[in-house]
Amino acid sequence: MEKKVQQYYKLKAKQKELEKELAGLRQEILAHINEAGQTEAVFGSYKVKLVTQNRKEYDDDKLYQTLSDPELWRLLSRADPAKVASLTKLKVIAEEKIAHTYDVKTIQLLQVDKQ
Repeated sequence: MEKKVQQYYKLKAKQKELEKELAGLRQEILAHINEAGQTEAVFGSYKVKLVTQNRKEYDDDKLYQTLSDPELWRLLSRADPAKVASLTKLKVIAEEKIAHTYDVKTIQLLQVDKQ
């Protein structure tokens, strides 16, 4: 069992290194694509595509004050964007009612595919 724990520790350390390297490469690729004013590019046999998404980040306190119904808040328990989106889609919560309870964060996703 000690060998398994040791192997796990080594792999987690390697994972951290890889994630750090991936983050650096991602930033360099994003910077290059953004500087060129593009959303897609081809480098050799690799196609790079930037996808922009907007994500809502809810303020728990504002949302709780707006949804003061304890039964409704019990369904959420905290501001889980997926749960809030489901409840608005089902029209349990009106989008207009909670519009002031979140900020929209724009993120860029990087997709790299081999052609």
